[in-house]
Amino acid sequence: MNEIEVKNWATAISIRIADEWAGKQESPEDAELLKDVLFKCFQSNSAEMAKLIGTGIIEEDFFKALN
Repeated sequence: MNEIEVKNWATAISIRIADEWAGKQESPEDAELLKDVLFKCFQSNSAEMAKLIGTGIIEEDFFKALN
């Protein structure tokens, strides 16, 4: 996975998880913090992030579905 792909996946997965978090409505600032922290973690450890692709977290064809 190249640097741009890592960034794209990290962004998509961190947004997905933060958006689905049960506390988002009560604490939107915490949801934003969650998104930012996850993004940084995923960028620094793309091998672990890649394990989430193709699961119930995010579909393997996520970007194809957007086109």
